[in-house]
Amino acid sequence: MPRYKPVDRSPRFLPVVLEEQIQPGTFEFALDHLVDNELDLSGLDAKFRNDETGATAYDPRVMLKIVLLGYSRGLISSRAIERAWRDNVVFMAISGDQAPAYTSIARFVRELGPEIRPLFTQVLLVCDEMGLIGREMFAIDGVKLPSNASEERSGTHAELAHKAQRYEKAAQKILAAHRVQDEGKAEPRLDTRRLDRAKALSREAERIRAFIGSKAPRTNAKGQELKDNVTDPDSAKMATSKGVIQGYAAQAAVDAKHQVIVAAEVIGSGPEQQALMPLIEASDEVRDANTLITADAGYHSKENLKQLRAREIPALIADGEMRKRDERFADQGKHKAKPDPLYDKSAPGDRGPKKFQPSDFTVDETTNSCLCPAGERLYSNGSNCTVNGRRHHKYTGAASSCSPCRLREQCLRTPEKTRVRQVAIFLKGQAGPHEEIELMKKAIDSERGRRLYSQRIGTVEPVFGNLRHNKGLSRFTLRGKQKVGTQWRLYCLVHNIEKIAGR
Repeated sequence: MPRYKPVDRSPRFLPVVLEEQIQPGTFEFALDHLVDNELDLSGLDAKFRNDETGATAYDPRVMLKIVLLGYSRGLISSRAIERAWRDNVVFMAISGDQAPAYTSIARFVRELGPEIRPLFTQVLLVCDEMGLIGREMFAIDGVKLPSNASEERSGTHAELAHKAQRYEKAAQKILAAHRVQDEGKAEPRLDTRRLDRAKALSREAERIRAFIGSKAPRTNAKGQELKDNVTDPDSAKMATSKGVIQGYAAQAAVDAKHQVIVAAEVIGSGPEQQALMPLIEASDEVRDANTLITADAGYHSKENLKQLRAREIPALIADGEMRKRDERFADQGKHKAKPDPLYDKSAPGDRGPKKFQPSDFTVDETTNSCLCPAGERLYSNGSNCTVNGRRHHKYTGAASSCSPCRLREQCLRTPEKTRVRQVAIFLKGQAGPHEEIELMKKAIDSERGRRLYSQRIGTVEPVFGNLRHNKGLSRFTLRGKQKVGTQWRLYCLVHNIEKIAGR
């Protein structure tokens, strides 16, 4: 029978040199060196400095190291980070064997506030000094993440008021049952937990009514009321591939050379379009005049393109029709089993025939008129008209020919109200009504534009994959745009420090 040495896992007292646990080439080594030797943390010293009396405070450098190391290990909870430095020798080494409680860790992240921006910039400049930023192309994109907010506490003011009323009715029903028991009219005894539930419902109703009374309704550009959230008013409902979430859209601008994050922002309510220019401005420290900005159709708007052109910033911003114009996607329809229900909710038979466009009318310059698809003549009604700076010739049909026309349904938008058809024929060679949009289409549809734009997804998507999958960033644990922005930039710091550690 073989004889082997026994496996003994009983407790041991082993000598551990904490300094030797931080090995060169690792994330913790780069983090320790950056915080102690490269970063100016005088702002943190001023923010977290305590007075001469009372207990000594934790060094903000130590707290910053602990938080960033925890995030790099996929630990987003302050309790999980506290457990890590109790059990993990690397956390003990990075903290100098200090033992901050989870409440101290959570308070540090929560109160970091505006101080995160200069820290992010300083690490970015270190990346630049090491040659990690190429400045050839910055790719901009966003990822939607749930926030620390309840979806049930979201709605318009009318919807929230209705919820408060339902909570009050439910609480009154429970209390009424309790009074019946006190009078001896009911045998079963009411559980104490149900009384606690009634109090909780009453408190929630009061909270909702206080929120409605203190906050005015928000509206979009069309005047429609937006939904508010009682738990986190800065967050918003967002549609994702996995359903609707209550959260934030985390935005990032990424350099194409080594996938360093050069700017980071978060958006609650509102479209992604509003994040484009702030992201570009936040990257000014490392961006030069020739840096190409690329972004998907979510950032495409006339106002953004105007600002890019006015500031002479080279950019390729896709529009919603880009793929339809690309011959490489000409047969993509065969891969779809059925049309997207979100694209057109009407049944195919309800759409009706296609309306006639100005291109369907033929101009006869000799008679100063034009012919409609039915062969009837429209007469000149203005030869030098201007709309949005573009000149056109206006033609109008006659009631005697338009009224009995068999093609009225296809020619007029509202045939029951409109008597005759009017058509504007724009002079050739003029710029489009939205010149910036036309110029962007021309640039992104060119061979060089397609080649450059195709690099965008391979630049920015791996960054989000690293933060979400490797670092475990599945949701934000804080509330409020500023605090959520702090947590997002801390994760972006982790990503950039990893790039430094890999050099």
